[in-house]
Order: sequence, then C-alpha cells, then structure tokens
Amino acid sequence: MTLRDLIARKRDGGALTDAEWTFVARGVAVGTFPDYQVSALLMACFIRGMDAAETAGLTAAMLRSGRTLGLSHLPARVDKHSTGGVGDKVSLVLAPLVAACGVAVPMISGRGLGHTGGTLDKLESIPGFRTRLTIEEAERQVARIGCVMMGQTSEIAPADRKLYALRDATATVPAMPLIAASIMSKKLAEDLTGLVLDIKTGAGAFLTALDDEIALARRMVELGESHGCPVVAILSRMDSPLGRECGNANEVEEAVAVLRGGGPSDVRELSVRLGAEMLVLGRADNDVAAATRRIEAALASGAALERFRELVVAQGGDPAVCDTPWRVLPQPAFREAYRARRDGIVHRVDALAIGRGITALGGGRATMEDALDYAAGFSVCVAPGHTVRRGDVLAEVLCEDQGWMGAGVAALDEAIVIGDAPIAVPPLLSHRVTASGVERLD
Repeated sequence: MTLRDLIARKRDGGALTDAEWTFVARGVAVGTFPDYQVSALLMACFIRGMDAAETAGLTAAMLRSGRTLGLSHLPARVDKHSTGGVGDKVSLVLAPLVAACGVAVPMISGRGLGHTGGTLDKLESIPGFRTRLTIEEAERQVARIGCVMMGQTSEIAPADRKLYALRDATATVPAMPLIAASIMSKKLAEDLTGLVLDIKTGAGAFLTALDDEIALARRMVELGESHGCPVVAILSRMDSPLGRECGNANEVEEAVAVLRGGGPSDVRELSVRLGAEMLVLGRADNDVAAATRRIEAALASGAALERFRELVVAQGGDPAVCDTPWRVLPQPAFREAYRARRDGIVHRVDALAIGRGITALGGGRATMEDALDYAAGFSVCVAPGHTVRRGDVLAEVLCEDQGWMGAGVAALDEAIVIGDAPIAVPPLLSHRVTASGVERLD
C-alpha cells in the first residue's frame, strides 16, 4: 500500500478503510509523506467526498496519532467549538465564563482558517500570552483554575495539525467530512464529558446550504456519541459578522467588554446560550433556563472577567488587558472612516467579504508562513436592518500601512449594501441538534 495508490482510489471515487486512514494519519504525523501528495489526497477527498464510515475512520486515526489530556479526575469537562466565523470571539468569553460557573473547560483551539479568524491568533495579540503549552502544563492549569486555552501540541492529534494547515493553503477547507473529522479529533483528545458546537450558517460559513450545515451537525453528534462524548450543536447565523469588531486585537477588546457585562447584544446572546448548554452538559444545572441565569450572574458579578484575568496570568499574558485593553493590545497606525454614500436601509454586511478583507489588510493568512498584523481589521458600526443617512459612518478600516487602505475600502464596498425597502432580519439562532434529533429555535 502506498499513498499514491490511495490518492488514485479517492480520485476515482473509491473509499479508504479504517486501516488505510490509520496509515495516512501516521505518515502525516511523522512527516513520511511529502506535502504535495497529502495535498492531492485532500483535494480528492474535497471533490469526491467521504461517507460516514470514512469520516469516522479518519477521525479515529487522527485521534490515535497522538496523546490525549488526562482529566478523568475532574467530574465534568466540557468544551465549545465553532465551525468558523468572522468577528467570532465567543470562545474568549466562554472558557473563563463557564469555568467561573464551576465546569472545567480544556479548550484546544486553532488559528485562522480561510476567511475566518482563529482563537489562537486573537489570544496571541495579548502581549506575552502563551498558547503553546505541554499536555502536563494544560492538565495542571485546568486543575488549578478550571480552564485552559491552548493550541495543538505536537502530541495532540498531530496528523490533524498538519492537515489543518494544508487544508487552509490548498483551498480544501469547506468540505463537511474534513471539517467534522478535524474538529472532533481535537475535541475528543481533550478527554471531554460533553461538547457544544456552534455551527455557522449563511454566507460567511464554510458550508452555506442549511441542509449541509444540519448534516455536519448530525455527523459530529454521531462521532461524539460513538466515543462516549454527548454533543449539542447550535446553528447560528453568519451572514454578517458577529459583533462590531473584526480582526484579532480588536476582537479581544470586544470580548473583554462582554466579560465586563456589556458588549454587542449578538455576541452576548450567543455566549449566554452556548454557555448555558455547556453547564447543562456539565451537570451544573438541570435545564437551559436555570443555566442561563447562572451564566448571566457570572457576567454581572465580574466573576467571569476575574477568571479571564487568572487565565491570562497563568499563560504569561499582561493582565492589564482586562482593565485597559486599548493600552495593552496592538493598535493600528491608521484608521479611516467608511461612510454611507446614500440614504437608505442596510440590506447586507457580507461576512465573507469582511473576512477576505482582513486577510488583504494583513490580519489573516494567505499562506501557511504568513505573519499577522494583529491590529489590522474592521470596526463595523451597522448591521442589516439599520437605517442610515448619507455621510453616516458605517465602518472603520484599521491597518498598519496607508497604502493598504484601498484594499479595506474595496472590501467594504463589496460587503455593505444599502437599499430602500425595509428587510426582515432572521434570528441569530435557528436550530439545536442532539442525538435525539433537530429542533427549531425560532
């Protein structure tokens, strides 16, 4: 058996067995195969697809390619993962928030992928913050303060770590089986007793058709259940960016605002709902209503913010980010207001165009080796349904070089559409998927 043979079989529409996925994962983990061959296999999987058995086989193979956290001494270990969004800083809120409510959160996160931002990139905009921890450091920190936010080590699902980077570089990110296997191999390596998924829907999601998004949720619920980890998936709208700030450092500042009891209403709504689901899975509360009250109390009392401060200190960051983030975080050299050219009603703020614009400004990666400008991005002042007048500020472009300002303006030209007729804005949350089935939330 050679990787070339497996590439040819996938190219022709065939399937790989569990043993063959194990062969692939082991070779990827230790660097046996050249990137061009692995990339060819990813493209074949992207074009030809993978059935449920193959997705399960790849997930298990990537999970077994490394070590797992050892947290079984803790009665409840629950995490959350998003399938990727623009302006989605909810993970920064949830890890300390849920830990402050008594449920441990061992969170292994990723970097920016495609047009979406990455939790690790946001955290590393905090001066001194370390996301590269050993398994032993992570275990001690979770035992001590109840949460950790870290990247994959070379020991945790190392096959996925390599494939994750190659998918980003080869435009094979938006494939449902690859998304499901990647997420679940990392999350199962955390030794969880429960997992909440935030499945993005709409124009800014990797999968834009609702049926595909529900299918992705079902597939990941099945993968979790097969490994003894109950999963709840919430579908949330990503036609427009979440919140106001889109970038890295500015999203950290907005997350701190939420932890202080404020912040944009949509970021708060999503954080509260996902946090409540995590508490129910962690058996801290019996139902979502009771868990919601506990979550809101932790935000109002300052307990969530203080747990974030502990997290930042534990991982080497500057705790002043909790008090005066604008003095601590990288700031853009240039800000330019983007104004409405006509009266009307905002019909669209396209998340995909905003995400691509962040990359054009240096806040995202076009290649695996790209360094990031943590201060680059957008501050978006409007959302669909807002009435505006000519000359109103709709957004700000944030960048390091005045010469890049044109790329930011072009992205906003594409993203923001103003019309005349009133529009109906759909709810932020639409469906809840569990092993019991699919439930509409609106």
